[in-house]
Amino acid sequence: MKRRNFTRAALLGAVAAGQFAIRPSDVLALTEPQSTSPRRAIPWQNWSGYQKATPAQRVTPKSEQELADYLKQATLPVRPVGAGHSFTALVPTDGCVLSTRHFNQIQATADLKARVGAGVRLGSLAQQLHELGQALPNMPDINQQTVAGAFSTGTHGTGVNYSAMHHYVDGLRLVTPRGEILDCSRAKNPELFDAARVSLGSLGVITEYQLANVAPYKLKRVTQMLPLDEVLENFHQLAAQHRNFEMYYIPHCDSALLITTDYTDEAIKPRGEDTDNDSVRDLQKLRDYTAWWPGLRRKLISTVAAATEKEEHVDWWWSIYPSERAVRFNEMEYHLPQQDIVPALRQVREIVEQRHPDVFFPIEVRVVQEDDAWLSPFYKRPTASLAVHRYYAESFEAYFAEIEPVYQAMAGRPHWGKLHTLNADVLSQRYPKWKEFSELRAELDPNGVMLNPHLREVFGLA
Repeated sequence: MKRRNFTRAALLGAVAAGQFAIRPSDVLALTEPQSTSPRRAIPWQNWSGYQKATPAQRVTPKSEQELADYLKQATLPVRPVGAGHSFTALVPTDGCVLSTRHFNQIQATADLKARVGAGVRLGSLAQQLHELGQALPNMPDINQQTVAGAFSTGTHGTGVNYSAMHHYVDGLRLVTPRGEILDCSRAKNPELFDAARVSLGSLGVITEYQLANVAPYKLKRVTQMLPLDEVLENFHQLAAQHRNFEMYYIPHCDSALLITTDYTDEAIKPRGEDTDNDSVRDLQKLRDYTAWWPGLRRKLISTVAAATEKEEHVDWWWSIYPSERAVRFNEMEYHLPQQDIVPALRQVREIVEQRHPDVFFPIEVRVVQEDDAWLSPFYKRPTASLAVHRYYAESFEAYFAEIEPVYQAMAGRPHWGKLHTLNADVLSQRYPKWKEFSELRAELDPNGVMLNPHLREVFGLA
């Protein structure tokens, strides 16, 4: 059985149990529900719709000088905006929302390096770099973020020997609230470089990055279902065996979904149509249809998982990494010391299995190498990431509130773009360079132009 038929088969099995009536069209009609809310004028909202803002101004400067002039005279709070794929309140302000969409150039330079505008989206960047004979060393599985949005929040892919995306930045250009246009690298303004790579848009506005890339490469992507207990027992060995490794624990199922990629010279075998969105919606349907008998849900999913065939695909890097994410959700992701990931996942599983039968989104686990950016969640610590999701139309608060203490007990650091409840008192203990960053931020932006209520709380200025 192919993985694309996995949850569809489970649904049909539930129908075959004969305990409720359902038309075949109900199994296939998995489109997003239409909102019944009255139309409202919302100038900005994030991808999931959870974060909203009605700013007094929306600004799209066309040059660094125009941007510098604006910031120097700004009296309203200014928040840079990318593609809106963060779930935390990094953007919402009643002041100014500033877009960097005009900073969208990509220029190859010597030695597999490239100058990249902050407003370029990752998917476009990947395709253009490939055409220029370059490749990113690693990528996340969503490619709709802007470069600056992804780097500034510590966005990452997976692989024990691969760091988050900001680690491969060789230099950047920062426009400060004082109107300065600064070049930053390990050789020039090195402390500002270490602070700005992951800075939540709090130091100013980054307009350009210089990336250290590699030559284009092909990857073989293998997707398979394995017994969950077996995966947990051998997690670190499995992660070490592959260039890229990630796993998904499927709630109320005895199997885990593993996705690995490795270098290959094999012939191209494209992935074809992405079926992940159908699978997620099928899991939602299965939850709803078997609510009267939870044991049936587990039996159906686990039985079909055990019979699901391994899938293998080969393609160029930029076609292998990303997956389409059409089913919206809200997300909380924390980064833990690698040695703590299995105990953490076991605890999360227990919470889900015992107290949250309504959860259907798979829980994602990835591994990331350490780096040296001051506010990087991976600062000086090999890391494993544990992410929980909730369908955007369903309340996440109670679920996330039960999971977050598991992360806290293990000194977890939040993904800056994902929901969390930490304030400066806790964060200052988790990040060794917190004091240095805070002092530099205050020096560059003494009037707090780049801060909104969320960042004031994060930095202890509320």
